[in-house]
Amino acid sequence: MTQLKDEDLTKTFSGRMFFSVLFRQYPVARLAPPPLQPSNVFSVDRQGEAKLISDTKGLENFFRNASHGARDAEQAKAAVRAWLRLSSQLKQDGFYRFSLMDDSTKAEKEKGGFIASGKIVVMQGGNGSLDAKLTFDADGKLVKVNEESKIRPGPRPICQATKLLDRDPIVRRMAEQDLLIMGRAARPYLDEQRAKASPKLQKAIDRLWQRIIEEDR
Repeated sequence: MTQLKDEDLTKTFSGRMFFSVLFRQYPVARLAPPPLQPSNVFSVDRQGEAKLISDTKGLENFFRNASHGARDAEQAKAAVRAWLRLSSQLKQDGFYRFSLMDDSTKAEKEKGGFIASGKIVVMQGGNGSLDAKLTFDADGKLVKVNEESKIRPGPRPICQATKLLDRDPIVRRMAEQDLLIMGRAARPYLDEQRAKASPKLQKAIDRLWQRIIEEDR
């Protein structure tokens, strides 16, 4: 569980706190008890009441009922950025690193209201982007959401750590490359594998982790 702290969330939903709750899916999936999904967001209001958001439809309903709306361009841009922040979290599996493209955030007048659009891209853990367009009426109420997800995952932990000492150099290089691509997000997996590895494999895991740290500086 991780608290989501973001200025646009505060602007769009003042008085609420947001938390991400993930259930690990790799290398062995942990089942999420219904109605939870592998990736979830909880919103907690001032009274301590928690609201579960586990899919895009639920997120849209939450925005319609809980947001302050958008009566000017700045509020509209804050809202679409808040949407992207929460929606990308629903697609998070613990390995993605997302970055908002500030230059892509726009709000245009439309029939007395606003249409706000924005984009968030995958910087690590895969590739692709998430685009969103939110339409607000003249009263500032959300009336329509268009979202397009082109997010594609990269390598995920399977058995790569156990292959760092494989006899086949090609297998070793492939395992190393996958773990380097995963970067620091692979730390929990590597720690688990190291705890049950032979001393020789522990050293190989330590060397690989040091490379990850050096390449991530």
